[in-house]
Amino acid sequence: MPEGSGPLLGVDFGERRIGIAILGESGWAPQGVATLRNGESGPDWESFARILKDWQPRAVVLGLPLNMDGSEGLMVRRVRNFARSLQRRFPLPVHWVDERLSSHAAEWMLKERALSAKQRAGLLDQAAACEILQTFQDVGAMQ
Repeated sequence: MPEGSGPLLGVDFGERRIGIAILGESGWAPQGVATLRNGESGPDWESFARILKDWQPRAVVLGLPLNMDGSEGLMVRRVRNFARSLQRRFPLPVHWVDERLSSHAAEWMLKERALSAKQRAGLLDQAAACEILQTFQDVGAMQ
């Protein structure tokens, strides 16, 4: 885990939505915080700034959507571009975790709960961000 104080902010970057989750210093389970819009005009940086102000994270943990064979595709480049923009705006350390199956794990976890399909869809990005933080907590950052 990175040094410093404050929670970790998990980010599941998507072309239309960005899931945000928090992992407190206590190491308890991550919790979803928000789903931000993303689109042609870019991420909702205003909302992102409010989340950072409210939670005061010590670092950001970003999921790296590698292909199943471990190679990097177009989405990895988009996530890396997002990370560069994020670091220009907010000087926080960024840690990477392999998130190849985080969305599938999040979807499976949400299906086990008594939620409607609409409710699951609204929480999927946050749940994927929680999976990213859980992976970071379990195995650490990618080298």
